[in-house]
Order: sequence, then structure tokens, then C-alpha cells
Amino acid sequence: MDRELVSWVVYLKTLRNKPDGIRAVCEQSEWDAMEQARPGYHTLIQAGISTEGEAERLARQESDTGKSSTYHPKAR
Repeated sequence: MDRELVSWVVYLKTLRNKPDGIRAVCEQSEWDAMEQARPGYHTLIQAGISTEGEAERLARQESDTGKSSTYHPKAR
């Protein structure tokens, strides 16, 4: 059985009511589609992550400011 390799990204999701945005996780293909539809609207934090779990851990990590990040899990 062939399994398609999936790459994950962590990005800063732009929201109207939250000026700092929230960190979110999605598959690379989903990020590519969002970026094509609205270039620059969301901010890529890291791409090329090999597993969803690793991407979720990165999304939950503290930001450079020392504040805990807000993480939004990928909607299923």
C-alpha cells in the first residue's frame, strides 16, 4: 500500500477580534491553497514539518516574547 507523504505547517492565523492572531496547524497543501487565495493574509511560522503531532507541539510552544501562544487545532 502506497502512502502519500504529508508535510505540515504552523502559521499565525489572522483574526479580526484577536490582533496578535493565533497559531494554527494545517497540511502544506491547505496552506498553499490559503496563500494562493489570499497572499500574505496569514503568516507562515514553519513549514516542512513531518508529522501533525510535531507541528502541534511547535504551535503550542511559547513565542519569542515569553508569553504562551494561543493554539488552534486543525478543524476536522
